[in-house]
Amino acid sequence: MGKLENKVALVTGASSGMGHAIAKLYAKEGASVVVIARRKEKLDELIKEIESGNGKAVAVAGDVTSKEDVEKVVKTTVDEFGKLNIVVNNAGLNDKMTPLTDMDEDLWDAVVDVNLNGPMRIFKRSLPEMLNNGGGAFVTIASVGGLNGARSGPAYTASKHGVVGLAKNIAYMYAKKNIRSNIIAPGGVKTEMADPKFLATHHKEGLQICAEGTCTAPRSAEPEEIAELALFLASDDASAINGATVTADCGWTAY
Repeated sequence: MGKLENKVALVTGASSGMGHAIAKLYAKEGASVVVIARRKEKLDELIKEIESGNGKAVAVAGDVTSKEDVEKVVKTTVDEFGKLNIVVNNAGLNDKMTPLTDMDEDLWDAVVDVNLNGPMRIFKRSLPEMLNNGGGAFVTIASVGGLNGARSGPAYTASKHGVVGLAKNIAYMYAKKNIRSNIIAPGGVKTEMADPKFLATHHKEGLQICAEGTCTAPRSAEPEEIAELALFLASDDASAINGATVTADCGWTAY
């Protein structure tokens, strides 16, 4: 029996990287999975992968910045599988390490809307479903950028600090109602955001400043390593863990 047998999980930002790996692992461990992201073709590929392994999964093309899309994906989850037990807030947007003096306010707003307001919308809409079902578990993918000041640009840094606080608040506010809310703070992870082609689009000076500390990271994690941690935090094995921020940076911040 899998660790998430008979559970229903919702994973945001599941078209690639950590969200993709988490959705696949959850399905392998017995959960029925609903995934949301903007790239429908990537979600369709993920659903085929999960179903080829006899897993159950449904995709909703959408954006966590849209209240309507969040409503749709939570409703779809309950309509398809009858309940909602686990939510992974994974969708994220990078500010390309742009220093504040060079940052357009539209970029600031876009990053904060995905990284902070998006999880807020997911929390707000998912909580009633979990409470009706007797409880549930949230796993929020933040970043070491949400614990430190120089891992990215100001919008990303502020939004990740904010979502850590939001997830901790949920943990305490609803702890007596059998809701758990924990945070994973990855360091470097081998995803599209770490692709050299994507890094080439970053603000040159901002990237150079942030990169001064990158050399102290022993290595980058694989998305599957983060998925294993997300599995543990969502499972009953972590029943006593609530409001915790687990750093998964391969030793980077130990320096």
